[in-house]
Amino acid sequence: MDVDTRLLRYFAAVAEEGSLTGAAERLFVSQPALTKQIRRLEDDLGVRLFTRSRSGMALTEAGRELASRVPALLNGWDEAVRATGRAARVLRLGFLDAGAVGAVPEAIAAFRQVRPEWRVELRQFDWSDPSAGLARGEVDAAVVRTPFPGQEKWVVRELFVEERGVLLPARHPLANCGTVEFRDLWDEPFVAAGDKPGFWREHWLAAEEREGHPVRVGAVTSRPDEWLGAVAGGCVALAPTSAARFYSHPDVVFRPVRGISPSRVALARPRGRTHQVALDELLEAIARRPGGS
Repeated sequence: MDVDTRLLRYFAAVAEEGSLTGAAERLFVSQPALTKQIRRLEDDLGVRLFTRSRSGMALTEAGRELASRVPALLNGWDEAVRATGRAARVLRLGFLDAGAVGAVPEAIAAFRQVRPEWRVELRQFDWSDPSAGLARGEVDAAVVRTPFPGQEKWVVRELFVEERGVLLPARHPLANCGTVEFRDLWDEPFVAAGDKPGFWREHWLAAEEREGHPVRVGAVTSRPDEWLGAVAGGCVALAPTSAARFYSHPDVVFRPVRGISPSRVALARPRGRTHQVALDELLEAIARRPGGS
């Protein structure tokens, strides 16, 4: 019987966290989706792995047996993937938005001149996974926006700092201002990046810069087209300056904002020596581009 390694990763996260909620937050997946995957694994194996209760998820005897073996299985699989990647000389680079990864294609071209035997694959993730694939082991490194949940687990090197502004409906009273004061936006309905609470979402609502003023959430999105549509429909959204270049909508305008912190773009990668030399060279190529650190 074949079992998807993703199911084993999900099982391991629930076993370690002791709850579906904690595991879902760690994996950047919804709780219903995680529940479905755990049930699928139980169906595939033909055993109950957890006893569910209001206090959390307790491992059954079968679950404890699997939990004792899964780390070695996953570590072995990960090493096999890394070895395959080294042999094939492929770097998988995750990213969230075009603005953060804007300088990367040129850097990749420069990297290829030095390392023509290597191939770099860019993989885009939506805002439901701020780690851009790192948390689920789907990439070797990622261009991310900090702070993001769980970043202490990774090696993170800042690439550049980008100011944040605001996306407004074109008909908004502040749409004709040269610069908007953040205080003037406090009562507006904001677009939230994902439905999970935490500092990633709060950062993109500038919760710490509101002096205790409550946030009014008007929409929840995880993709750029949804994001722009929500703004066109009457909400406002904080966005990096590059959003004005890479994302456009006839009914949306971008304006600088005074009174909020900037966005920081970084390259994050797992600890250890996976593709270390190649990643270091790619990082140096990115850092040498305009706007790099």
